[in-house]
Amino acid sequence: MRTDLDVITAMVGTESRVLDLGCADGELLLHLARTRGCRGVGVDRDPDQVVAAIGRGVSVVELDIDTQLEEFSDDSFDIVVLSQTLQATRRPDRTVTEMMRIAPTGIVSVPNFGWWRHRWQLGIGGRMPVSKSLPNPWYSTPNIHLATLGDMDLLFEAAGVTVRQQVLLRPDGSPSSVRFGSNLLASGATYLIQRG
Repeated sequence: MRTDLDVITAMVGTESRVLDLGCADGELLLHLARTRGCRGVGVDRDPDQVVAAIGRGVSVVELDIDTQLEEFSDDSFDIVVLSQTLQATRRPDRTVTEMMRIAPTGIVSVPNFGWWRHRWQLGIGGRMPVSKSLPNPWYSTPNIHLATLGDMDLLFEAAGVTVRQQVLLRPDGSPSSVRFGSNLLASGATYLIQRG
């Protein structure tokens, strides 16, 4: 299991109803069911990932996060998870707003495009960054929005949500001990958010 999913697991209450947007093969939902007694539904637009999730016994639907979240009723879940996916949505602001409509609480994890190694690769190397948190070259990446942790603060403020917890991440996805200069020194972050 990806290391950053442990951070997400710790933020999810026991027996929660979880919607996992961009669930891939359902690994997180399966883990939450086994360790936290959660019930969940995954959403992914990749048919191969949907088949893989179903093969693992995970309840999943094939939908486009950008255009089909209205399929879910207001407050139909306790928590919505968006793990390493926000930067690949067309309108991250709308995605966060929809998350907060579907559930009162959300978890968002993102890579930090402002991390010093990414800045170094772009500024000194003259190339778009590739790292553990950004493994794909620019021409095949699903990422269409290159945001820093500072940008995330502005997004959450504009969306009218409250950040209840922020866990800064190392390149391997484990929690970082960085306490200052996080926009430069953390390779990513996981946020626990609630309606404002």
